[in-house]
Amino acid sequence: MQDHVKVIGILWIIFGSLSLLGALILYLILFGVSFIPDMGDIAPGILRLVGIVLSTFIALLGLPKIIGGIGLLKGHEWGRILILVVSFLSLINIPFGTALGIYSMIILFNPQTVKLFNPNAPGK
Repeated sequence: MQDHVKVIGILWIIFGSLSLLGALILYLILFGVSFIPDMGDIAPGILRLVGIVLSTFIALLGLPKIIGGIGLLKGHEWGRILILVVSFLSLINIPFGTALGIYSMIILFNPQTVKLFNPNAPGK
């Protein structure tokens, strides 16, 4: 189970990093398009605002993935719980989020994994 947990942690860090990269690319595209000449007075401001808001939103969605992945790699119980929440929310992100979310939930709900993260729990 320890190996599965490490793989899940690394995959969530990669998935979160891709979210941050996507947010940066979206920001650069929308902010860059706003400098096209003869676009008018209002459109550049709207494009910049949309670029900032959307890229910030996507980046904020990616941060818990990275933080949870690091928590899993370090063996923290809060990392397991955070990744379970993120896994559930990522099920709608077809196909990669769904596959990673299902894999994460199967491994992290396993009683051996729960015992791995909380060895002193009663009844385990």
